[in-house]
Amino acid sequence: MSPEPFGARLRRAMDTRGPLCVGIDPHSSLLTAWGLSDDVAGLERFTRTVVEALADRVAVLKPQSAFFERFGSRGIAVLERAVADARAAGALVVMDAKRGDIGSTMEAYAATYLDPASPLFSDAVTVSPYLGFGSLRPALDAARASGGGVFVLALTSNPEGAEVQRSTAPDGRSLAQVMLDHIAAENAGAAPLGSVGAVVGATLDRAGVELAVNGPLLAPGIGAQGATAKDLPRVFGDAVRNVVPSVSRGVLRHGPSVSALRDAARQEAAQLAEAVK
Repeated sequence: MSPEPFGARLRRAMDTRGPLCVGIDPHSSLLTAWGLSDDVAGLERFTRTVVEALADRVAVLKPQSAFFERFGSRGIAVLERAVADARAAGALVVMDAKRGDIGSTMEAYAATYLDPASPLFSDAVTVSPYLGFGSLRPALDAARASGGGVFVLALTSNPEGAEVQRSTAPDGRSLAQVMLDHIAAENAGAAPLGSVGAVVGATLDRAGVELAVNGPLLAPGIGAQGATAKDLPRVFGDAVRNVVPSVSRGVLRHGPSVSALRDAARQEAAQLAEAVK
């Protein structure tokens, strides 16, 4: 029997738990704010607390791989444990790794995050398509085989992204639109939601592209980067129901109290559900 596709699992999770993705971003200043040391012990305490507080109640947890990689193999071990524990508690895990390469290297990245035999196996992974959308084929194929998902960078929340993403292809489309059109083609016929998503920043004044890709739209930028739940209908228009709003510091700054983290996540989820309904 084929595994249930990521898009279907994500739709169900957002409908039952609310449309909230919480980033797990243990950067040094946040560890300090929690009264933790900026080392593996602090990293482990932080990560376990977030997973304990939220994995049984939010739709998606999104660990940022770089904050674990900076501690070497011991940091990766913390990440492996977090992914396994979060998924066991019912949260979908999107690995924020933004990998992008070609050929056998892309195959290796796909095996790392989308092969069930891997210790870092996640429900989905973020990838960069700017070596050409076709370079992502190993990840797309691996996701389809494992029931996983892929979030493709399209229009990111950082201002610098526009110089690439808003540039024009030979046929007159923006590069972002080219990527979104590829995503729509991958998701054709999928129900209730495709498993190939796009990353589109919530901080944009307007998307200015066609977002009807029949897939999820991961929307970073809410909270510390300036976007709010009320911005989502303006940015995403008719596609707003498929938005997966990502909040990191807006929730994490309430730690290390488990109850405070849960309260913050519940409030965020309620505001976001009202905005996207």
